[in-house]
Amino acid sequence: MKTNRIFLSIFSCVVLLVQGCALTSHPLGKSALGKASSSAEMERLIDQPGPIQLETIDSAHWSAPLAGLVNLDSPTAVQAELKDRDEPIQIYAHLLQHPQRGNYLVDSGVSRKLVDDPAKHGLNWLVVKAMHIERLQIMKSTAEIVQGMDGKLSGVFFTHLHLDHISGMPDISNEVPLYIGASESTATNLMNMFVRGASDQLLKDKQPLQEWHFQPDPQNKFEGIVDVFEDGSVFAISVPGHTPGSTALLIRTTHGPVLLTGDTCHTRWGWEHTVEPGDFTEDQPRNLKNLKSLKELVAGHPQIEVRLGHQH
Repeated sequence: MKTNRIFLSIFSCVVLLVQGCALTSHPLGKSALGKASSSAEMERLIDQPGPIQLETIDSAHWSAPLAGLVNLDSPTAVQAELKDRDEPIQIYAHLLQHPQRGNYLVDSGVSRKLVDDPAKHGLNWLVVKAMHIERLQIMKSTAEIVQGMDGKLSGVFFTHLHLDHISGMPDISNEVPLYIGASESTATNLMNMFVRGASDQLLKDKQPLQEWHFQPDPQNKFEGIVDVFEDGSVFAISVPGHTPGSTALLIRTTHGPVLLTGDTCHTRWGWEHTVEPGDFTEDQPRNLKNLKSLKELVAGHPQIEVRLGHQH
């Protein structure tokens, strides 16, 4: 009997190593916000002024290997003779204010609590070393962002669930709704084994993750689009590749349209040269396809202001 238990344990570990695991075991549900839309409907409205106030906040300054941020094996990068190096980047929180629906964050910034005590928030020594937490320089913590809001926080829209995008969660109330792209938290990957503990701890006791109701885009320009508030002010765009549920947002602000690419594109160089991220991306061909789709959207509506995942 004991031998059988040992065999089953070993077999389970082998299966886990082969198949990988989900990014988090946190509860999951369907989104209470939004309805399926289309690229035609989104583009019909893009050029009209919108009701949203949007502020992009540098929550922290950081650096990361360029090989993770840009695919250095792409022909364009090879021709440019790009070499790996530490690249200065930012970690953002985007504060979105809807006149009727209230305040929402796109991604969560960085909590000072996490930087001061990573282990308490689930970051083991391996994750701390790999992320180089010591390089994080907080400019405005998530707590400061939330405290400075006019009113309460009504929700967080995640472009994806990599640790640098959920590192503000210690400062987010457990009552705040959380929204993600389809399959973001459930798709399996071997690398998830190393960060699942941290993801689970950062999301512990928070509201269930709510997946957007993406449907195929009738015009086939994107993999799916959701009209978030059902008034054409904010569109969530399914752009898998960097992660299985990566999501961009097109926001019609009072100053004109703004595209938040998330990590479909990390850097200015990557955007200008249409090169997808490197080692940090799970599916580079799919990432590149969706990066090209975002660039085509901007080419058709050049007044769109583009805000990238980790650089101005």
